[in-house]
Amino acid sequence: MNQLPINRSFPTISDEASTSSISRDDREKGSHSLQKLGKVLLEKLMFGYSLDGVNLDPVRMVVAEFVGTFILMFCICGIIAITELLKGNVGLLEYAATVGLTVVIVVFAIGHISCAHVNPAVTISFAIFSSFPWSRVPLYIVAQLTGSVSATFVAAAVYGVETNIMTTRPIHGSSSAFWVEFIATFIIVFLAASVSYNYKSVGYLSGIVMGMAIAVAVMITGPVSGGSLNPARSLGPAIVSWDFHFMWIYVAAPISGAITGALAYCLLQLEHKPAVYSPESCPSASLLGCA
Repeated sequence: MNQLPINRSFPTISDEASTSSISRDDREKGSHSLQKLGKVLLEKLMFGYSLDGVNLDPVRMVVAEFVGTFILMFCICGIIAITELLKGNVGLLEYAATVGLTVVIVVFAIGHISCAHVNPAVTISFAIFSSFPWSRVPLYIVAQLTGSVSATFVAAAVYGVETNIMTTRPIHGSSSAFWVEFIATFIIVFLAASVSYNYKSVGYLSGIVMGMAIAVAVMITGPVSGGSLNPARSLGPAIVSWDFHFMWIYVAAPISGAITGALAYCLLQLEHKPAVYSPESCPSASLLGCA
């Protein structure tokens, strides 16, 4: 999810070797045209109100988090609904693969816009250990929760199932569920920090690496806690179903695990590399500029 480097700005395609025959100027012109078109459409939706001089980057980032979380949650709810409709014939492996592949899709789709947090635990850990502004934390979390709630509603309507089957709850006791969620989220954020710090050696494969890691995390947590790893994943169906039993586990464990994972990597960082990045394009790029 947070595959971005801490020691340079987010790379464009032209920064790396590319087999594309499209020139850098052509790509820049195309990007500018898309931005201009988006601005015109937005102004029309706002009944002609001019957006000249208005910084739309925060709006784009928040909307991207909503869309990314919606995609993630719709796919999660979809595979759960299919499991219900097929009378349990879809197993844990299929569920984990769906989650992991969806994360890869989301990272590549919105990573360059909002850094693809799609998880309040990641957002909070970024705010604590990087230059991600605290003023945007509530906006990100609201967008993530709204995306989760919306996806739950839509998936329930599309598949014709009850929303309560999409909630998460402990399977082998509250204590086991808490600690497996804590440890799995710790591992994910620790890996994300490593990928961010060593971005040059990983490159654009970082999204795939994170997707694989989350798939593995779901495999090891699913039989114990339901494999949440994300407060937004659990809170969305809980809000729709109005069932908040054991919800403290799925809020406290991922957040504390994410914070501990980021802190652990900061403490293990032996060499400080100053962050050079664009706050407008990726304010969380300096996750590990803390040693």
